[in-house]
Amino acid sequence: MACKIAIPKSEFQKRWATLQEKMAEANLDVLIAHGDEADASMARYLSDYWPLFETAGVAIGREGDPIQLIGPETLTFAKDRSKCPHIMQLLEYREPAEPEFPGMELATFEDVIAQASGGKEVKRIGIAGMPVMPVTVYDALKKARGKARLIRADDLIVDMRTVKSKNELKCMKEAYRISEIATEYVLNNIKPGMTERQVVGLAQAALYENGAEYEGHPTYVLSGKNSTHAIGRPSDKKIKEGELIQLNIGALISGYSSSCGRPICIGKMPAKMRDLVSFGLEAHYKTGELMKAGEPAAEVVLKYEQFVKDSGYEKFLLYGPCHSIGLMEVERPWMERTSKFPLAENMTFQVDTFFQTKSFGLRWENGLRVTKTGIEWLSGKFNDIIEL
Repeated sequence: MACKIAIPKSEFQKRWATLQEKMAEANLDVLIAHGDEADASMARYLSDYWPLFETAGVAIGREGDPIQLIGPETLTFAKDRSKCPHIMQLLEYREPAEPEFPGMELATFEDVIAQASGGKEVKRIGIAGMPVMPVTVYDALKKARGKARLIRADDLIVDMRTVKSKNELKCMKEAYRISEIATEYVLNNIKPGMTERQVVGLAQAALYENGAEYEGHPTYVLSGKNSTHAIGRPSDKKIKEGELIQLNIGALISGYSSSCGRPICIGKMPAKMRDLVSFGLEAHYKTGELMKAGEPAAEVVLKYEQFVKDSGYEKFLLYGPCHSIGLMEVERPWMERTSKFPLAENMTFQVDTFFQTKSFGLRWENGLRVTKTGIEWLSGKFNDIIEL
């Protein structure tokens, strides 16, 4: 079934205008946002374009419409998907095999800068998406900048992305709804003897059948010792009764991510496993209780860590308790004891409650929206001890 929930073009136009105001405040003449297939968020936020094989960018000046920047092969694809009215093809955005495309007329970054600035003098060029920008693109920008300075400008767009709009929240709620459907399908069909990858196939079938654009992140099915992986990929290991299985299933809707994380066991959990899984759920809900608009993020983290310590489970704690979620399943800002920001209404976080022993790890994971008085959970099904 096709999903009709999406970000309208009018919202992209509003984003362009807001960013241009921020550029004026930061004294930037041109800003270039970069994205790739794994993290397209900076560029997709401004254009709705998600590249594959190639990378992509968006260039915008203080006035006028933005320019979609793509490689040589994706012009028809970009015309169909991008909200930007102008498109320029550059060799620097080609795929990593680095074909030369002899005889093909392509733009240069000099052309991009001139068009984005309207031919005016450019003294400062902002770059958003620096963590994923390859050296080849950065070097080409350095060569083309003339006397202009290159300024890291990720924060301008991060600030815009942090508090979600009504349309963004609609996309995220739909993504969580589909994630829960896929989780239920896996719980009803997982069997001992299946490989972790076969269970991923179950999740993917349910995600796409129910309207997901893509997976919100690579699906986690990590069993037994593999469940100790805080970040991991499923393998051909066969699932057994009595071991912990870490499920993390997320859908993507119009670029917006979700994830439902559940520790499960086929059969009865051993007593020590059940105890830690149960405490993990208690700590998960405790995190939500600590959050509301105006609360300093660092205070939430410190109170969470103290709760874990006072409960006697500190040695099992790897990290926590929250990271932001939106166009990426993990995006800025991350909540840490060093965080400097207060929570604000309509910020969205993924409560990521992860504990590990030497033999197993568990993760309870749900999304939430910060409200004036507390939080609204974006997912809430299957929040019990799951023994199949």
